[in-house]
Amino acid sequence: MLAAETYPNYGLSGRYVNEMKVLRSFSKLGMRVMLILGLALLIPWAGNGGWIINGAYAAGTNYYVSPSGSDTNPGTINAPWRTIQKAAKTAGPGSIVNVRGGTYKEKVVFAKSGSAVAGPIVFQSYPGETAIVDGTGLSVTDASSALFTLEDKSYITIRGFELRNLKTAVQYRTPMGIYVSGAGDHIEIRNNNIHHIETNVQAADGGDAHGIAFYGTAAPASLNNIVIDGNHLSNLKLGSSEALVVNGNVETFQITNNIVHDNNNIGICVIGWEGTSPDPAYDQARNGVVSGNTVYNTTSYGNPAYGTDTSADGIYVDGGKDTVIERNVSHHNDVGIEFTSEHKSKSASNITVRSNLVHDNIMGISLGGYDTSRGYTENSKIVNNTLYNNDKKNQGFGQIFIQYDTRNNIIQNNIIYAGTSPVLIGNDYKANTGNVVDYNLYYTAAGGANSVWTWKNATYTGFDKYKSATGNDAHSLFADPLFADPAAPDLHLQPGSPAINAGQNEAYLGAADYDGNARVQGATVDLGAYEAAEASGTP
Repeated sequence: MLAAETYPNYGLSGRYVNEMKVLRSFSKLGMRVMLILGLALLIPWAGNGGWIINGAYAAGTNYYVSPSGSDTNPGTINAPWRTIQKAAKTAGPGSIVNVRGGTYKEKVVFAKSGSAVAGPIVFQSYPGETAIVDGTGLSVTDASSALFTLEDKSYITIRGFELRNLKTAVQYRTPMGIYVSGAGDHIEIRNNNIHHIETNVQAADGGDAHGIAFYGTAAPASLNNIVIDGNHLSNLKLGSSEALVVNGNVETFQITNNIVHDNNNIGICVIGWEGTSPDPAYDQARNGVVSGNTVYNTTSYGNPAYGTDTSADGIYVDGGKDTVIERNVSHHNDVGIEFTSEHKSKSASNITVRSNLVHDNIMGISLGGYDTSRGYTENSKIVNNTLYNNDKKNQGFGQIFIQYDTRNNIIQNNIIYAGTSPVLIGNDYKANTGNVVDYNLYYTAAGGANSVWTWKNATYTGFDKYKSATGNDAHSLFADPLFADPAAPDLHLQPGSPAINAGQNEAYLGAADYDGNARVQGATVDLGAYEAAEASGTP
């Protein structure tokens, strides 16, 4: 979970106000002396319009925007501006722009950056109200056209807006809710509701849209120290694109606690190797965390770019690297979680997929290229996940699907529970080297003798036959994990579950389980996404 806002609006509150209350108890002379000392010692001047209080930034100017305002006003609470664009041209570092509730029909281009010294520029819905930016009737005139556009900007926070209804049917034009490009740092996109951003191009090519998009289009300077947290993205018509994406030279990013659902292509995506950065050495999104997100009802079926294919991922790494995907739930999607590269001879590498719940998808977790013209997955880990009732169309994917060209990956400490399909692991390609599969728990109601496995394009019926033929899963179990209520599904472990204390402790498991509890509470780690408190006697 993320800590509190990096740059809170202190104003005259918090510690400073408490100190002032104490000062008022002294004589007027003493108060003056103490005030001078307080200002000199406790609140040093930071320059450029901001005070530093205990290492944080004091609030700069507060500006206001209202549907009843005028851009000739000074932007005060009693005489607000009319447009967010006016604020975006005017507000400087350390400022907070409060946008009153109501509807604004405009596309906003942010003209200024905040700073490391004076603090970010914060754009927010006025507390207790919702500012709606509505694209109805606005033209998508450029190749990339967004309701909010930031190019080469830093230290900006956008929070609490509703962005909606930017649409086009013109080929090769891309509507977006929020678009960030170029290079910059310390950009936070928080708690926004983005919906009905649409490409309605009726063709297999040239139809694209995004809810939130970060494109690192410079090099070596990157987009970095990025936070995308608590947003709600839904009912997006994306064509061949993604609801929430970081692409190219983007690093040190956090995609956390977002709800992404009912979109007609990929939910959350981390991309490399598309030529987004002008220098291939920097053309991979990297060093990121994708955590605490909920992604569901994601399908490409009926999308003009895909026709009847069901290939949309809830969470997808396409050529990214050095990224942790943890404590997410991905359900009722075409694909729960996938990591690979679509570009031949390029890889997704050092991806750690841990402590996720992946259930009721057409395909559960997938790695490797989807055909021999794609790239590969290497040096990655699938650990401590709970997979349940995937392979919903009985297509032989199993709960984990290992595709073309997988190298030196680890599949460990997972609970892998099949539903109507008896297939546990699917692997139709022989290009599979150095992969380690062990310390997992498998189950299907069909029983161990009737369970089905595919490994290097050979199919085995029965858990023991599969282990003997492949050498995999020497320490793994075939047993009912005793979920609390699989029909719900509540996939916590009941006391006495064979998954308790059955895993292998490793440094890469992470500190917390899906619920945020300590990852290891007994002698050894439990299998699956949840750690059972009973393992350590914790009440």
